[in-house]
Amino acid sequence: MKLQFFALTLFLGVILAVHLAMNGKVGAQIDNPRVANAVFWCIGALSAVIIGFTGWQKGALAPLADVNPILLTAGALGAILVFAIAFLIPKVGAGALFISLLAGQVVTAMVLSHFGWLGSEVAPISLVKVVGTALMIGGAAIVTFME
Repeated sequence: MKLQFFALTLFLGVILAVHLAMNGKVGAQIDNPRVANAVFWCIGALSAVIIGFTGWQKGALAPLADVNPILLTAGALGAILVFAIAFLIPKVGAGALFISLLAGQVVTAMVLSHFGWLGSEVAPISLVKVVGTALMIGGAAIVTFME
């Protein structure tokens, strides 16, 4: 991964953590994470439409006919993810939640890359990756359960 993309990815991780923590905070403050998420998703949908229109061209939606409909459930998965995180942050804390979430992402990404699923470049699982992932999961368990 090129350095600038690595830096951008790290920055996006910061944004994701802050975004989800903000979402959890609002849900806790109004004592209703579902309503807080609904508001955030409406704001997000409006923002997505505005951003989408900046690149709009005639026939932009035509290629959707060739997309497997199962792939379009990613929007629902995103909503479920954010709702669950907003619910969990006040219960388990941001640190424990994010390290566990990250561990799950690393394991899943390793499997997706190994098989080249969902358009991922094939990167076989190696002993080094398994050991690194095991250390990360161990660290996540320590951070989560040993506080």
